[in-house]
Amino acid sequence: MQELLFSYGTLQKGKVQQELFGRPLRGMPDTLKGYALSTIEIKDASVLEKSEQPYHLIAVPSSDRAMAIEGTVYTITTDELHKADLYETEDYKRVKVTLLSGKEAWVYVAV
Repeated sequence: MQELLFSYGTLQKGKVQQELFGRPLRGMPDTLKGYALSTIEIKDASVLEKSEQPYHLIAVPSSDRAMAIEGTVYTITTDELHKADLYETEDYKRVKVTLLSGKEAWVYVAV
């Protein structure tokens, strides 16, 4: 089964995609409205090894509906979505959203 996944952070990095999914992903630019970006420090060694950066972006709901996050929407398999779940730390939860394009996609946001 195919799933749509919106990424605004390290899941857009080729190295992370190769490590997680065994292939580079192809995606299209899109926008997530009603969220703002913040940063968190990552301490999980396996995530740090893949991303090569200690601070990651995290989407936080905003009361300002004009706030928006630019990113990329990817078509992936259900199995790949579960691999992405394992990559994201306990600071994130996966939710279904409607992007500016009208596409419904999964995205990882602040818990």
